[in-house]
Amino acid sequence: MLRVGLTGGLATGKSFVGRALRDLGCHLIQADEIGHEVLRKDGPAYAAVIREFGGGIAGADGEIDRSRLGAEVFGRPDRLAVLNAIVHPLVIQREEELIAAAAAEDPSGIAVVEAAILIETGSYKRFDRLILVLCSQEEQFRRAVERGLSPEEVRARLARQMPMSEKRKYAQYVIDTSGAKEDTLRQTCRVYESLRSIAR
Repeated sequence: MLRVGLTGGLATGKSFVGRALRDLGCHLIQADEIGHEVLRKDGPAYAAVIREFGGGIAGADGEIDRSRLGAEVFGRPDRLAVLNAIVHPLVIQREEELIAAAAAEDPSGIAVVEAAILIETGSYKRFDRLILVLCSQEEQFRRAVERGLSPEEVRARLARQMPMSEKRKYAQYVIDTSGAKEDTLRQTCRVYESLRSIAR
């Protein structure tokens, strides 16, 4: 099975590209969804995160409130590193289980793991190929604000992200989503055809 990482910055269109690859026949695994799962009350990260960050991050139902947890680590790299040390190994373990299950069912298939910080964490080394999704910074800013972030939050997040020029050095494929969705889909199809020929 061909193992492919799919990454990009805030509001660049990773999920759109991921869904398009899934529609073309790839096995899509979304790290963000797994991150939600491991933090649930019955998830493997719950107890350690509550112990580290306190019961105040839980809502009335006992579930971790992601916005409260986010406030605990926002702008505090040391606290974010502690959270990542708890959550990331569990997310990676689950990703590997899902890749193994997909490989058993479809040995010559393509598993695509969509995750925001594959390069920053060194996790990109687990993959045969890496796709970077990017767009112009103006477009990125507009989309992020449309999603409900304040301009200040967007600027702060973008300032903390690895520059796209740096990320490009790690990727075998780059998909630019600045234009129309049809253009993004055309680029995605070309990448898929290339991956398909490698997987065969």
